[in-house]
Amino acid sequence: MDEERRYNLSREELERGLDGMRLSPKDGGILEMIVRRPDEDGREELEEGELSLEFGLVGDNWKTRGSSRTNDGFGHPDMQLNIMNSRAIDLIAGSRDRWPLAGDQLYIDLDLSDENLPPGTRLRIGDAEIEITEIPHNGCKKFAKRFGVEAVKFVNSPEGKRMHLRGVNAKVVVPGKIRRGDWVEKGRESSVRKTARK
Repeated sequence: MDEERRYNLSREELERGLDGMRLSPKDGGILEMIVRRPDEDGREELEEGELSLEFGLVGDNWKTRGSSRTNDGFGHPDMQLNIMNSRAIDLIAGSRDRWPLAGDQLYIDLDLSDENLPPGTRLRIGDAEIEITEIPHNGCKKFAKRFGVEAVKFVNSPEGKRMHLRGVNAKVVVPGKIRRGDWVEKGRESSVRKTARK
């Protein structure tokens, strides 16, 4: 059995973890991990990072690796940052040292559900501020390879999507430094997004 398969959980084991994930705080939580991706499979766990309006997490490959959703060959501006619930990744990955395999940059103990963090909601982290965007963040083939097919089915299930167990996309709206252990505070939904949703 290879190293990755050794940690893969069954659907039943994953489902048993839902109650714990539902206890994630709603108004604020801890930034548990910052991960920079210098290249496609590279992962660098950081104690401190810098969020930039132009580059997202400075040193990350978001901008240069591009997106199928853009015409200029660069990363999509509404997908600068990928955020995952720390309780979800802890269950799925099996050990903290495997969290970075998910490919997200920020792991936060916070309720990421539609009800709690609709698109347009802002989060203050350290000196920076980010905004949740509308583009969905779903489990893919790479996620299945690293954590198993059942993990993808779990995060892509109706309840998994409602809770955004695979995570959410965000963009930087106020640049600044962030640090592991920072308190992440939920702010108000931007007025532009509120108007659009009416």
